[in-house]
Amino acid sequence: MRQAEIPQMDTREVDKWLGVPLGGGQFHDDIHVNDIGRWAQGMQNPNPLHFDRSFAAESVFGRVVAPQSFTVNCTVGHGAVPAIQGYIDGTHMLFGGDEWWFSGPRVFAGDKIRSERMLYDYVVKQTKFAGPTMFSRGDTTYINQRGEVIGKQRSTSIRYFAEEAARRADGYGEAREDPVWSDEELADLEKRKLEYYRSFLDLEHEKRLFVEVGEKLPTRPIGPHTVMSFTTEWRSYSMNVWGATYEEGASSTHQAGWLPEMSRDEEGGKIDPANIDGLYKGPSRGHVQPRYARLIGMPRSYGYGATMGAWILDYLANWAGEHGFVIHSDMKYTGPAHTGDATFIDAEVTAVEHDSTRGPVATLAVRMTTQTGATMASGQAEVQLPSP
Repeated sequence: MRQAEIPQMDTREVDKWLGVPLGGGQFHDDIHVNDIGRWAQGMQNPNPLHFDRSFAAESVFGRVVAPQSFTVNCTVGHGAVPAIQGYIDGTHMLFGGDEWWFSGPRVFAGDKIRSERMLYDYVVKQTKFAGPTMFSRGDTTYINQRGEVIGKQRSTSIRYFAEEAARRADGYGEAREDPVWSDEELADLEKRKLEYYRSFLDLEHEKRLFVEVGEKLPTRPIGPHTVMSFTTEWRSYSMNVWGATYEEGASSTHQAGWLPEMSRDEEGGKIDPANIDGLYKGPSRGHVQPRYARLIGMPRSYGYGATMGAWILDYLANWAGEHGFVIHSDMKYTGPAHTGDATFIDAEVTAVEHDSTRGPVATLAVRMTTQTGATMASGQAEVQLPSP
């Protein structure tokens, strides 16, 4: 496609959905304790609060509690559904960021969460990646069976013309191949993972006290990422269990203009649910099938934006401990996790507010990078800490 042939992005169909309460998928069943453990496993988060029943029984919760990141598992579509509205032919999407506001109620087995959704706003910009690109934001509010708001997520979707992104990638070059790690490098990475895990496991049930400005959190390494790890992540999302959800209300997400190769086969799904699975066939297949990754402008298989957000929330919550609470997080994603790469999360305390009626609140600057130092995500979060 020559530069002159790049289509303009017609957003008239998108405009029809702005400010309109949306439908979408909801869950049939209550949350089970195994859903929480499967999530911790898929997010590579060995915090025993979320799967070890004996340890959790001795905690302030008295039982297994879902991590705050689990909230994004309490909806269908990772919270991106309200940000993918309106038909634009030949487009695909990537996650551009998540902002979270958490209200206070925690999630436990036996809870049943429903979602309320709305497209918030959008803007079209020119990008080097794909030319005309839409950055659309949509809100998902998570409400439990008692009518309590668990939290709200404002998800940013990057919608772009897939063919143009693939053309601009110009063959992908060396990026098509996974980097090679030596045995020594892999051993060192595993050592660093264990050091990170001990940083919160050693806290056990104690309070995180004496936090000060300038404090650097322990680095969290993740990876190297593989098709197997991406698949494990995908299968930890409860929405992917056959028969787990139902659709209600109006939503155009499934008719957003996906390429034919990335669309769900709704009729075929009535015979074989794998046809609407998303990973085997559908918009998520590029995450684990390189040929479809390249079709949408990615050099090789890549991870999920929602999982990147979960990694960050887990990182903050693990540091805060069971007596702490992430009250707000605003993260922008600038690059996905690719197979063969490793991810590192770092944060620094930039402020501590001691006048809050809820107890001390720490503000943290967060950055997620690859092994080469390339930024994958960055932003700011506020974490409520326990009083002495």
